[in-house]
Amino acid sequence: MVLAASLFGPIDTIIGPQIEHVLFVLALANVVTRAVAHRTTVHQAETGGAEAIERHSALIATNVLLVLGVFYYTTLQYHAGIVISTLVLGMVLTDFFEFEARKVEARQETPIERPKGAMVASLLVVLYAGYLSIFFLVRPFWTQIV
Repeated sequence: MVLAASLFGPIDTIIGPQIEHVLFVLALANVVTRAVAHRTTVHQAETGGAEAIERHSALIATNVLLVLGVFYYTTLQYHAGIVISTLVLGMVLTDFFEFEARKVEARQETPIERPKGAMVASLLVVLYAGYLSIFFLVRPFWTQIV
C-alpha cells in the first residue's frame, strides 16, 4: 500500500500499513457483538419490556471504532476509503433504526426479530473489508484472469 499523505505523522507510520487488517478485524468484531447485542436485547425485552431495552455498549464501541477507522482510512486511500465509509455509515444508520424497531416490537409484545437489515449491512462491510485486507491471497489468480 502506498500512503497518499502523512496527515497524522506517527499514526500513519504505526497503523497506516496495517489499517486494512484492522478494519477487517473490527468488522468481524462488529458482527460478533451484533449477535451478542441481539441476545441481550431479547433477554431485556423478556424480563423488563421495552423500557428495559438499552443499546449494547460493545456494539456502540465497535460502531464508533469502525467509523473512526474508515474515516482515517479515507485519508490514506481515497477511493476505497469512500466506498467503505459509505458502507459503514449505512450500517450504523441501519443499526440505529433496527434498534428502534426492536423497541417497538417489545412495546407491542410481539416476538423480537433479528436485525436483518443491520446484519446484511454488516456483512457487506465484512466482505469489502475482507476484500481490502486479504486480496493479496487472490491477486495471483486475479491477474491471470484480468
